[in-house]
Amino acid sequence: MIMMMQNKRLTAIMFTVTFLLLIPLIAMQFTEEVNWSFSDFIVAGFLLYGTGMLCEFVLRKVTKIQYRIAICAVILLLLLLVWAELAVGIFGTPFAGS
Repeated sequence: MIMMMQNKRLTAIMFTVTFLLLIPLIAMQFTEEVNWSFSDFIVAGFLLYGTGMLCEFVLRKVTKIQYRIAICAVILLLLLLVWAELAVGIFGTPFAGS
């Protein structure tokens, strides 16, 4: 029973990330405002799928609910910081093209 629930959660993560990546792909068909390259999709996919897999790993391996929440929150915060840096260069690192 637990294994089936974990697989459902993993499937939900994969579908959610795929749906999130489809949003800019569809938006590119209707407007010039969204202009992602293939490498943008690769980086976004790596970040989103990687974050989802890390959170799934934490949910499977960590037993205390407080630790699960804290670790997943840190992972999500790191995702947001990396995403913001790549998008607008808030820290001025070479990753943002500065």
